[in-house]
Order: sequence, then structure tokens, then C-alpha cells
Amino acid sequence: MSVEIKLPTEKAVQLSHGGGGKEMNNLIKSIFFKAFANPILASEEDAAVLNLDGPTAFTTDSFTVSPLFFAGGDIGKLAVAGTVNDLAMMGAEPQYLSCSFIIEEGFAIASLKQIVASMASELHKSGTRVVCGDTKVVPKGCADGLFINTSGVGRILKPHISVNHLQPGDAIIVSGDIGRHGAAILMAREGLNLESDLRSDCANLWPVVEQLIAANITIHAMRDATRGGLAAVLNEWAQASKVGISVAESQIPVSDEVKGLCELYGFEPHDLANEGTFILAVPQAIASGVVEIINRYGDSQTAAIIGQVEDNHHGKVILTTPWGSTRYLDLPQGELLPRIC
Repeated sequence: MSVEIKLPTEKAVQLSHGGGGKEMNNLIKSIFFKAFANPILASEEDAAVLNLDGPTAFTTDSFTVSPLFFAGGDIGKLAVAGTVNDLAMMGAEPQYLSCSFIIEEGFAIASLKQIVASMASELHKSGTRVVCGDTKVVPKGCADGLFINTSGVGRILKPHISVNHLQPGDAIIVSGDIGRHGAAILMAREGLNLESDLRSDCANLWPVVEQLIAANITIHAMRDATRGGLAAVLNEWAQASKVGISVAESQIPVSDEVKGLCELYGFEPHDLANEGTFILAVPQAIASGVVEIINRYGDSQTAAIIGQVEDNHHGKVILTTPWGSTRYLDLPQGELLPRIC
């Protein structure tokens, strides 16, 4: 006996959509099951049954970005890309995701559909499947529209990538211009109507990482520069591997739009978050080839070698300014821009 699935007739999410009854069943199947369709999800078991072979990476993240929609993406695209990217940075092929929604009563059904469609599109780019999830609806005023939690599982194809594996002589590479996501969120949040095409760099990084793995590139460390930006990644690496890192400010790619916003608000581009830009440490001899692969297969054409790993000033990052002076590039302090992801 088949069960009729009706599309939600309401224009906004109601508390009954989280009550476990007909309304919740219709919401889940007409929106989530439709967008994320695959046999594992469709089995409707209490837990997804997966086939995992060999070393596996596992990660989880929660997304509370404000605003939910911004130039270059939305919370749905961000949730999928962010979790897939965490797996990719460990050399893991993203395979399965879980996805949980905490929805505020009154949230527009049309907005929910748009966000879920963004997620489905982003999943397609890496062949990743949502195989389980959860939906909760909370009373109006108990959440800011929508929060999403995702967890991801992936098969490690390139082992031994680690924050502890940097070696003196390694080149430091950035995959694209920095600070775009943080700047785009700032612009949206402040309602700035600037004459620019500034968009978040929010993107799925697995396609370009897959190409690096296929080329058998030696990768000592790799990390997406999210909260804390480039500065946070480099400091974490220097401390974990007990090495020094030197970078040239003139070599760090920064768009004019990001520079302008940083000057306006007193921020540093290397402290601002990215959501589609990653940092690599690779042997110096292959660094130029790595840049070429990233520029060919990545969303950006601005990948660059920005510095090197050194066997001195251990645990510190030294920034050389365009005028030849040097200073420590420290970890960002305080909350520069809350709820950027």
C-alpha cells in the first residue's frame, strides 16, 4: 500500500513540521528526500548502512552563518562545501554526509527549498550523498531562521597529510586570493551597496584536490583557510610541526575589493575567513607544478607560492612587508566577524 506524499501547502514552517506526524513526513519527503535522493536515504532506517573500505576520515561541523544568503552562496552551499572540504584536506574522497536542520517556526518554505537545492547542487560536484539526517523545528525566537549540522565520511586516497608533517624547505602555496568569504559576509551584513563584484569564494574543493592526488603530488600538509584565515593556518602549522614559516606579503593574492573593505574596517586580509581557498605545504621542487594544476582545475586563477618552511624561529610565522621589513604574523585575536560560517 503506497503512502501519498503531499507538498507542504503552508508558506512557512510550522511547529507541526517537527512533530513526527504527517506534516513532518510530508516536509521531509517532498523537500529533503526529493533533493538528496539515493537508495541509502530512501531506505528510511534509523541509521545509514555504509560500506567502508580502508582508512576513513570523519568530520563534523555546524553552520550558523548570518545572513543565510550572501553573494556567492547560502548556508546550504556552505554546509556541504565546508564538510566536503574538511575531508578533502585530509586526502579523503568525500562519500557520505549526514545532515540535520534546526528550523525556526515561521521560516519560509521557499527559502528552505532554495537552500536544499543549493546543497544538492554542491553534493553533485563531488559525487557525495546525504544518507541520513534529522529535522527539528523550534518555536519562533529560539533560533535565527535556520541552523545546519553536517557530518562527513570519506575514503582516504592520499595518506600522511598532517599539520605535523611540514619540513624545512617546503614551499607554502595558497590556492587563490584570500579573505573573500569574510569580506562578502561583512558586505551583506552591513548592507553595503558597493560598486563591486565581490563574492564569497565558497566552493567545493574536492575536484581540484582530486587532480592533485591523481598527479601523485607529494603533499605534506593541506588545510582550508576558514575561520582565522591564512594567519590561523600558518600559525597552527608552525606550532604543530615545530618549524618556522616565512611568507612575503607581496606574494599573497588579495583582490582589490577585499583590500578596500579591509581598509574601511581596519581588518587584515590574512585574518579573514575563506570557504573555497586552501593552503598547501609541498616540496619546493614541485611547487610550480602544483600551482599550475590548481590554476587549471580550481575556481581561481590566482594560486601562488607565498613563502617557505624554515628550520629557525620555530613556532613562529614571519611576514616580510613590501618595504622589506619583517614582523610576526600572529594568530588573530578576538572575534573579528562572528557567524561567518
